[in-house]
Amino acid sequence: MGFKSDIEIAQEAKAEDIREIAKKIGLTEDDIELYGKYKAKIDYNVLDRIPNRKGKLILTTAINPTPAGEGKTTTSIGVADALNRLGKNVITALREPSMGPVFGIKGGAAGGGYAQVIPMEDINLHFTGDMHAIGAANNLLAAMLDNHIHQGNSLNINPKRVTWRRCVDMNDRQLRNIVDGLGKKVDGVTREDGFDITVASEIMATFCLSNNIAELKEKLGDIVVAYTYDSKPITARDLKANGAMAAILKDALKPNLVQTLEKTPAIIHGGPFANIAHGCNSIIATKMAMHMSDYVVTEAGFGADLGAEKFLDIKCRKAGIKPDAVIIVATVRALKYNGGVAKDQLNEENLEALEKGLPNLLKHIENITEVYKLPAVVAINRFPMDTEAELELIEKKCNELGVNVALSEVWAKGGEGGEEVAKEVLKLIEEGENNFTYCYEEEESIEEKLNSIATKIYGADGVEYTNDAKKQIKELEDLGFGNLPICVAKTQYSLSDDQTKLGRPTGFKIGVRDLTVSAGAGFIVALTGAIMKMPGLPKKPAAERIDVDEFGKISGLF
Repeated sequence: MGFKSDIEIAQEAKAEDIREIAKKIGLTEDDIELYGKYKAKIDYNVLDRIPNRKGKLILTTAINPTPAGEGKTTTSIGVADALNRLGKNVITALREPSMGPVFGIKGGAAGGGYAQVIPMEDINLHFTGDMHAIGAANNLLAAMLDNHIHQGNSLNINPKRVTWRRCVDMNDRQLRNIVDGLGKKVDGVTREDGFDITVASEIMATFCLSNNIAELKEKLGDIVVAYTYDSKPITARDLKANGAMAAILKDALKPNLVQTLEKTPAIIHGGPFANIAHGCNSIIATKMAMHMSDYVVTEAGFGADLGAEKFLDIKCRKAGIKPDAVIIVATVRALKYNGGVAKDQLNEENLEALEKGLPNLLKHIENITEVYKLPAVVAINRFPMDTEAELELIEKKCNELGVNVALSEVWAKGGEGGEEVAKEVLKLIEEGENNFTYCYEEEESIEEKLNSIATKIYGADGVEYTNDAKKQIKELEDLGFGNLPICVAKTQYSLSDDQTKLGRPTGFKIGVRDLTVSAGAGFIVALTGAIMKMPGLPKKPAAERIDVDEFGKISGLF
């Protein structure tokens, strides 16, 4: 008998009415807005009405991702279910998936196997419309900007220095670089332009890093969209766009309540890409979950070099929070892949390759425990073909760094398979040493901050800048943006900026080619390597397998 697909498992589940899930975390029907039977939005003013439980925050991160998969979201959900089984009051706070990767190659973000959030089809597709609202706000700003230039350009905007791009929630390489405004004089100003994927939009990052609607409106106004002929920044506020943008986002800003397969409450809200943006769910959702539960399991995108670094240096700084414990997810298969084993040979025992790939995990452990000084446990997402010798080798190497290893079998067993990890996490929260510190201080220069991230987190020898990047640093510091945190856009597949360098590379420098300010989100984006803000579809997109029958039942969605 073959394994059931994720969607088959999800569709067979008996979900509880979302009003019952809301009751578990102290919410009444007046506190939520129903989106059918199994989804609801939570009023963002609810925290004024219910007592603060001051929940402990558990961050789930991982090694650098590989085609073999690590199961970070699956582990987050499974550990939350395990804590629930152990009698704890728990919420999992996760990111919303982007339809681009859902129809492309990466897949969704609703977990897998018996550790999923449901309704998974809704969550992976339109959900409650948040992604569409963010795209609409982004594109309203683009329309108002180009309209201003067309209608006389009283702000003296240089069309060649328009930095704001349109967005769409789809992997569409055709839109990366376009020319628009073609046609007659009434059809706008002809200029080079392009689209980003919605989850890479600064609106998404700003949305996720705002504490309330008033702050969101203010931050939207700070967004720099262009420069004048004499190099002065033009903001959304200058275009009088931020009020209307905030109005579009009014309902999207309310966090979404759903449930796991085991009926653990789950808040899913916001979804910035972690290789481009900061890769964490919204501050509002995380704080809400901490307010309404004793334990919160959340995740950051991709490996600890990207998602966790940005969670800790950007999100925690903005939100005034810190994790009480960190779970670092790895698989034997992914570590062997990092050790040079081909994808079709990962099921065979190979201790030599495992030993060669293990330094990737060890570097991520060092980053969490030595750079950020946080207590951590390694969760090995177990596959049936993993051998005892392989698991013992991982445990031995992690123990040498003073970190325990727990086996996670949540994909096959749900919460029951996560109890070992959950018990380790509870022990860490009670007994682990937590002297949380940032990787860099905000008052350092842009170059000093980038150097800290590159050397401390990636293990690089330093940073190299193109001439354009050097000029951009000077301009950003002259404009007063030098004290913002840095959001590095880098490949997720390597600690370096070269995705072919697996394991724990040494003797490399990070190449920074472009720096821009995301003044609304409150960080500077540094583009490295060949990273792009609009992915493309693969040769065989996942969309080819997705279908729906005459009863509206979706198939092929993982």
